Amino acid sequence: MGGIERNPGGRVPREPARDGRPAPTGDLGSDPARERSARIAREIHAYPGTITFRDLIRKNKRQSVVLIVMMLMLGGLVGAALGAVAAAYGRGAARPEDLLPSVVLGLVAAVIVGGLGAMWSWFSGSDAILRMMGARQVGQRDDPELYNVVDEMRIAAGLPMPRVYLIDDTALNAFATGRDPEHAVVAVTKGLRAMLPRDELQAVVAHEMSHVRHLDIRFAMLMATMVGLIVFACDAFRRIIWYSGGRGGSGRRSSGKDGGGVVVVVIFVVAIVLMIIAPIFARIIQMAYSREREYLADAGAVELTRDPEALARALARIAGDREPLVEVANRGTAHMFIANPLKKARAAGQSIDSLFTSHPPMEKRIARILALTR
Repeated sequence: MGGIERNPGGRVPREPARDGRPAPTGDLGSDPARERSARIAREIHAYPGTITFRDLIRKNKRQSVVLIVMMLMLGGLVGAALGAVAAAYGRGAARPEDLLPSVVLGLVAAVIVGGLGAMWSWFSGSDAILRMMGARQVGQRDDPELYNVVDEMRIAAGLPMPRVYLIDDTALNAFATGRDPEHAVVAVTKGLRAMLPRDELQAVVAHEMSHVRHLDIRFAMLMATMVGLIVFACDAFRRIIWYSGGRGGSGRRSSGKDGGGVVVVVIFVVAIVLMIIAPIFARIIQMAYSREREYLADAGAVELTRDPEALARALARIAGDREPLVEVANRGTAHMFIANPLKKARAAGQSIDSLFTSHPPMEKRIARILALTR
């Protein structure tokens, strides 16, 4: 199997459950495991007994669309604000009819710059990520079981065969990348490949294939590009104001005969507030989108495998892994993985729940999945 050893690093083997299935974690008798199971049970009761994976998919798609629209609107608002400031501050325009052309120009410029940034990340992103991860491509002869699992899940999803990669790391994780299904990549760590039985490996691969199927990589690149451009525009605005020392504009603007001075002050106050809060809101929207797409991929995995319990066990096992994937992952790529690979999230057992986290708490993900089994 491509030289992969089972139980790398002397990890404790899985303990069988009473029904003979593998247990979700390696230590069922520990207090944290019992507490986690109790919290998951409480979360499950929040879902109606008639819920299906199709219900979850529809819900998460709707919420994802709302978040994308919000991000685009925020980017457009930043561009329009910059246009208004340029008109009021640079040319002394004070009346609404004087500001409107610059506002429209700023909005159009934001759309154009955002499109160019998205195109750049579209064609150059995935290969750079794979090189950074130190991943190597494997074929059917290198690892027949892994290759066949990926092939099975891509057939179930109705997708072309993606390239399959292994990451030389003993942590339990996986991710998908590629700009579209025809250029998709599914990558798993050696640790995950070695520790998961076939049904759980299939569930993880189905999760990643769902990301490909739902075009999550494409939208994630769009979101990341928009966040970067919003941050850049806000930073540029602050620097221009700082280094200009408040100078600029025409005498008409400062004379105040037609109320222009008041209009300029209002524009500046609104623009400054927007430039402060826009990067924060952009980050919050990006992370909310990432969390929704993880939920969506979980539901999609159940649709492909028809085995929610296998995915729940796999996620529980990944959450129980305390080894951070710090060697090849960083904050810029953390959202791509099936579980947050950074040290803080791994040490917390994937239970962090905040507006600035890229993944939902693992307990909530498992509860959503197990709610489908009732």
